[in-house]
Amino acid sequence: MVLILTGCLNTKSEVTEKASTATDGGKNTVKPEIEILSMSSNEADVNIVRDQLVKNGFEVKLNLQPDYGSFTSQKDAGNYDVAVSSWTTVTGNPDYAVRSLFKTNGDNSIMADKEIDELIDLASTQSPGDYTGTYKKLEDLLVFERAYIAPLYSSYKTQGINKDILDKKTVRLSKSRALAWETIDFADKSKRETDPLILTQAISALTSLDPIKGNDGSINQLNTNMYVRLVNLTDDDIVTAKGSLTHNFAIAEGNSDYYFLLRDDINFAAVTDKKAVDTGERVGADDVIFSLDRAKNPKSVPDHRTYSLHEHIDKAEVVTDLAELDVALSSGEGTVRDALEAELKTGISELVKEKNEANNAEGKYQVVKMTTTEPFPQVLNYLAHQSAGIVSKKQVESINTYDVETFDVNKDIPYGDQNTVTEGDKYNNTLYASGPYILSHKNDYEAVFLKNPAYMKETEHEPKISNVTVRFIADPESSLSALRNSEIHLYYGVPETKYEVVENDPKLSLQTLESNAVSYMLFNTSKREVAKSEDLRKAVLYSINQDEFINYYQGNKIKAVSTVSTLVDTGNELAADPGKVKEYLNNYQKGKK
Repeated sequence: MVLILTGCLNTKSEVTEKASTATDGGKNTVKPEIEILSMSSNEADVNIVRDQLVKNGFEVKLNLQPDYGSFTSQKDAGNYDVAVSSWTTVTGNPDYAVRSLFKTNGDNSIMADKEIDELIDLASTQSPGDYTGTYKKLEDLLVFERAYIAPLYSSYKTQGINKDILDKKTVRLSKSRALAWETIDFADKSKRETDPLILTQAISALTSLDPIKGNDGSINQLNTNMYVRLVNLTDDDIVTAKGSLTHNFAIAEGNSDYYFLLRDDINFAAVTDKKAVDTGERVGADDVIFSLDRAKNPKSVPDHRTYSLHEHIDKAEVVTDLAELDVALSSGEGTVRDALEAELKTGISELVKEKNEANNAEGKYQVVKMTTTEPFPQVLNYLAHQSAGIVSKKQVESINTYDVETFDVNKDIPYGDQNTVTEGDKYNNTLYASGPYILSHKNDYEAVFLKNPAYMKETEHEPKISNVTVRFIADPESSLSALRNSEIHLYYGVPETKYEVVENDPKLSLQTLESNAVSYMLFNTSKREVAKSEDLRKAVLYSINQDEFINYYQGNKIKAVSTVSTLVDTGNELAADPGKVKEYLNNYQKGKK
C-alpha cells in the first residue's frame, strides 16, 4: 500500500535554485534550494526536514498540499525536489517493498536504473537465506551510492480498542495484513445481529472496489474483507491457507508450480434492497483463473494499478488428473498430494472441473495449478494481497462490456466504480463479494458493510458480527475523540504522541507492534538539479538526522535505511554527517562552475 505523505503552501514550482547567497570563508556561494512536496497532514515531518536542511546550508521551499489528489498532481507535474513519502509492505515480503517503487516502469516508480532492476529481479528468485546479501547491495546502491531516496524512519502499527464494547481477544493486529473483520466479536455477544461494528478510516473517496484497480489506504482494508484470496498472511507474516479459499496449498519442486485445493463452502454475495443475499453462485476454479489472469495483465482494465505485483504469474489452470498430484514432488517432503491432503477430514478421491460438482465431504475437490514465469517463492505473498482477491467471472464480464482501449471515463461504468455504491441517483450496486462482507452503500459520512450469508457457514471463519460501519474521519484528533466517546469501537493508527491518552483511559486498550511502514523522501529523478547531481542528493541525504524524528515522536519511531529495513537486516545504517554534507555541496558547487 502506498501512502505518500507530504505538505504545504505553494501550488506551483518556479525555481530550482534560488539565487540567494551565503558567506563561506569570505567567498560568496549560491545556496541550493530544495523544494519539499508533501501533504499538509505530514507537516511535522516536513518541518523537521526543513530545519535540518537549513542548518546544513540549504534554502528550503515548502509545497504542502491539502489532500492526496493535489499532492499527486504536483508530483506528476514535477513540482518538487523531494517528496515526503511512505510505503507499507502489506504482503510481508521484501520484493513488494522495492519492485513497485524502484523498478523501471513499476506501478509507483519514477526511476529507471538497470543495475537496480537486475538486483530486484535477482533477489526475487532467491530464498531468505540467500537474498539478504542481494538486498544489501540494492540498498547500498539505492541509498548510499546514488541517493535516490533519503530515509526518515519506520513506524509502529497501533490501534485503540474500546474493550467495554469489543472482546479485545478477538481483535487482530497483524504486521502486514489489513484488519480482518470476521474474527471480531462484541463483549456482549447478544449484540451480533443488532449492533454494527463501527470502525474508521481517513479517506472517503474510494479508488475502486475492483481489487486490481487500487492499492492505497482508501480501499486496502475494505477490499481485503470483501474478497477472499487463495492464501492469507498470519499476524507475523507467514503464508497460510487458514481463512482463505483453500484447504491447503503445495509448492512443487523447483518453485515454479503451485497447487491450491479449493473449499466448496463459499458463495458470492450480492446486495438487493440494501440487504446482503446469497447469489447461489459458488466461488470456484473458473473465478480463480479469471481473477489471476486479469491481475497479471496490465491491459485487462483501464487504470490497472497492481499488475506489477502479479507479473510473475505465467498461467493458471484446473487440474483434473489425480495422478499429477501423486507424481509431482513437493518442495518440502512427499508428493503434492500429501501436502494438499494434510489434516483434511476427507481425502481426495476425485478432481472435478466444474465448481458445482465439487463436494468436499465426499472427497470431490477442485485444484488450481498456477505456474510462474521463473522460480519465484515470493509469489505466495502477492497472492495474499488484496489485489489477488477472487472476483466473479460471470459478474465482472457482464459489467465490463466496454473496450479497454477506448474506455470513456464519462460514459463507461466499470465494475467496482464507487459511484455505483454511493447513495443518490447513480446508486446501482453491482458488487459480487467472495469475502466475509459486502459493501451495501456509502455516502460522504460512512460506508455500510453486510455479512456475506454464504461465507464458510458454521466454521470458525464465519463472520461474528452482521453489520460493519466504516466512518470517514480525516482528522486524527477527531478519530481519537470518537473512540473515547464510544462513537467508534476501534481506531487504527493512533498518533504516536497520543499513546498515553489511550493507555490512561480505563475503557480503552492500546495494541501496538513494529510495522512494515517506512517513511522516506523520494528525489525527483527526471527534472531539477537533484535529478542531475548525485552530489546534491547525497548532501540532502546526509543532512537527515533520524534521532530528531524519534525524539519528536517520543521514542515511538524506529531507524530505517530503505523500504526493506523492516523485513531484511542488511546491517546498514544512515548517520547524519555535516562533514559529508559540506563535501558533497562543495562538489556540487564546483560542478556548477
